[in-house]
Amino acid sequence: MDSRHFTATDRLIEGLDQALHTIFGPAPAASSASPAAGIAEPDLDAAARLLAGRLMRVDHAGEIAAQALYRGQALSARLPEVREKMEQAAREENDHLHWTAERARELGVPTSMLAPLWYGGSFAIGVLAGAAGDRWSLGFVAETEHQVMAHIDSHLEQLPQADARSRTILERMRADESRHATVAIEAGAVDLPVPVRRLMTAVSRFMTWTAFRI
Repeated sequence: MDSRHFTATDRLIEGLDQALHTIFGPAPAASSASPAAGIAEPDLDAAARLLAGRLMRVDHAGEIAAQALYRGQALSARLPEVREKMEQAAREENDHLHWTAERARELGVPTSMLAPLWYGGSFAIGVLAGAAGDRWSLGFVAETEHQVMAHIDSHLEQLPQADARSRTILERMRADESRHATVAIEAGAVDLPVPVRRLMTAVSRFMTWTAFRI
C-alpha cells in the first residue's frame, strides 16, 4: 500500500496535470459508457443538429468548469473527508465531460475554444470557496448543482424532440447533479447569501451565452 503523504505542493502539481489533460486532452478515461449508447441516431435537419450540438457544447463547457471548481475546492479543503468528497465529485463529473464532448462531435459541433478560460476562472473560484471554510465550500457545491439542474432543465426544453441521444445524456447528468447536491447538504453545507447566489447566476449566464457561440 502506498503510504506517501501528499503535500500541498504535490496536490498543486497534480492539479496542474489534471488541468492540462482536461483542457487539452486526453482527459482521464470515463468510468462508464455514455447513457446514449444503444440509442439510434435521430434524423435531424441541419438547424436541429446545430442547435443540439451547441447545447451540448455549453454542457461540455459547464463540465470543464465543474472539473476545475471541484479540483480547486479539493486543493484548499481543510478536512480530508471534504477533500475526498470534492475529488469524488470531480471523478464523476469526468464522465459527463466525456459524454458531452462525444455527443457534440457526433452532431458536428466543436467544443468551446474558451475551455482554458472556463477552467482557470472556475479553479480560482473553487480555491476561494474552499479557503472560506469547508461548510461554505459545501454550500457552494449545493448551490452550483441546483443552478446546473435548472440549466439542464432549460436545455431539455430546447432540445429537438427527436434527439433522444442528447436527452438521455442530460437526464442522467441531472440525476447525478441532484445526488451531488444532496451529499453536500447532508455533509453540512450552509446556505449561501443571496448576493453570492445572484453573482453565481450572472457568471453562469455569461458562460452559457458565450459557449453557445464560441
